[in-house]
Amino acid sequence: MNAPFVPRMRWEAANSLRAATVPAASLLSLVLIWQVAAWWLASPLLPSPAVVFATLGRGIATGELLHHLGITLLRLGISFALAMILGSILGILLGYHATLDRWFDPWLTVFLNIPALVTIILCYVWFGLSETAAITAVVVNKLPNVAVTLREGTRHLDRGLLEMARVYRFGTWKTLRHVIWPQLYPFVVTAARTGLALIWKIILVVELLGRSDGMGYQLHLFFQLFDVAGILAYTLAFVIVIQAIEWILLQPLDRYARRWHR
Repeated sequence: MNAPFVPRMRWEAANSLRAATVPAASLLSLVLIWQVAAWWLASPLLPSPAVVFATLGRGIATGELLHHLGITLLRLGISFALAMILGSILGILLGYHATLDRWFDPWLTVFLNIPALVTIILCYVWFGLSETAAITAVVVNKLPNVAVTLREGTRHLDRGLLEMARVYRFGTWKTLRHVIWPQLYPFVVTAARTGLALIWKIILVVELLGRSDGMGYQLHLFFQLFDVAGILAYTLAFVIVIQAIEWILLQPLDRYARRWHR
């Protein structure tokens, strides 16, 4: 190995270590602050981290937490997939066709400004307290955001590259794969990351208002029982899962989308 590369490797290793240490230290400090606050208040309204983690462990051991978490993740996955597919199709169409964009732009503005709670209540009133109503409410809330993001991405497509593909007779599939998709990919990833952050919060409200299972339903039950430890334990479990999805799936996709910047 060449000598000049050794300092660089050490520098990169040190940066990686710092990148892993800082978030861990930050989370540890948050837990310590939580512990001190719980000790100082000495109230069941703020249980200590040990109590919350014990509640989390019992929920996992009995299978109750995993059942409700699985139901919520299933609803999240279905809603997320539908919102991304339908929103992407709509956004690309609006980006390509100016007339369609002018026609549907007021619609997007209206749906973007309708509160999520209103959409949820209306879906339950119109379709009943059913799974279809729950999924529809989530999709309707997220779809306009995806459409707007993909519309902007389509508007920023390099027309010169599209013209080159036409001149060289790439064909529809080759043009889509090698010209259009690489340019739209960063916008798709952005819509996915923001969509996940929005959808899981809406899912909890949907379950709280009209479902008989799921994390939102359980949180509502704990609220009625004034079980703060249960609320924090279930919230912590869901946050851990969503953060794992962010770290394992979405962040690598985002780095891949921005690789050309380096």
